[in-house]
Amino acid sequence: MFEDLEPRPARGAPLIALTREDLDGYSVEDLKERIEALEAEIARSKAAIEGKSSQRNAADALFNFRS
Repeated sequence: MFEDLEPRPARGAPLIALTREDLDGYSVEDLKERIEALEAEIARSKAAIEGKSSQRNAADALFNFRS
């Protein structure tokens, strides 16, 4: 109930925090895992872009067909 009253973090705030994180405390294995997680997030972002582009192209085709 009170969760709705708390301000939401700014869009992109977690990414900014991630880029500012000190990496000195991480082991080589930890850094490799971090890279894998970041690569998975990149793939997820690219898939979202592709999906949005496909939707946009479909909408453009529909409206251009009617014109």
